Amino acid sequence: SAMFSETVQDLLDTQGYVLIDGATGTNLFAMGLTSGDAPELWNIDEPKKITSLYQSWADAGSNLFLTNTFGGSCHRLKLHQADNRVGELNRVAAELARDVADKAEQKMIVAGSVGPTGELIEPLGALTVAGAEEAFEEQMQGLKDGGAEVFWIETISAKDELSAALRAAQRVGLPAVCTLSFDTNGKTMMGIAPEDMPGLVANAGQAMGFGANCGTGPSELVAVISAMRKASQDSDWLVAKANCGIPEFKDGKIAYSGDVPLMSLYAQLALACGAQFIGGCCGTTAEHIRAMKEALEAYEPREAPD
Repeated sequence: SAMFSETVQDLLDTQGYVLIDGATGTNLFAMGLTSGDAPELWNIDEPKKITSLYQSWADAGSNLFLTNTFGGSCHRLKLHQADNRVGELNRVAAELARDVADKAEQKMIVAGSVGPTGELIEPLGALTVAGAEEAFEEQMQGLKDGGAEVFWIETISAKDELSAALRAAQRVGLPAVCTLSFDTNGKTMMGIAPEDMPGLVANAGQAMGFGANCGTGPSELVAVISAMRKASQDSDWLVAKANCGIPEFKDGKIAYSGDVPLMSLYAQLALACGAQFIGGCCGTTAEHIRAMKEALEAYEPREAPD
């Protein structure tokens, strides 16, 4: 964990932010993944495509990028009869990422992506908190074995699931960063508000950073980060990873309304609101990330938006 926090601190001291990556899923769909397929199976079946996605973040100037393991727990993989392959699929995803990161010109951190189990936890569903923790631990061990430096727990909406993931990270022994997904009413699907996040994270086992990802679009996400910043310590690291605009259904496909000017403005506003880690979620391409890098390099200190 010293390595992760030292690299981050170094980036913050030298450039003032950590540029993260864009979307995994929507970019893999553009490469031919079909809806209903498990993206994680491509780590073994299409390693060149996964490497080219990772390489696109390196080329765009990212300092941190996520492994292709969002649905890499046994609960998600059992939908594809691959729940016996958790260790292998996560390890290989991280190994492919490590290879790209180690050859990059800039400092690049490999973050092991850990998404929700997709199951409801008791009493709402059948999964126990202990069962969730066990599933996260199995996935995280694979990521650590493959060379991930930090666990990136993302798109979580329930308190129990967040604390299970953070406890698993402590057991496996790597630092963790966690982001929740907030919807149109400004709360997660399970009713967590942005202001709750600092307390939740402190109680659940220390995360090195926290924030928001996905959700409804860049403007809402900036508002969420702003609320989190007001409720947190100055020393807390905040993460902003907004979708590229708003999802729209066009010609039988989901398209995102965002463009380069929108994502560039969002990057600057996220920085003004006190985010240290800035990137994009669904719909965000390497072209957007490259433009966001330019926008952050050109950033002039400005007042945080109201």
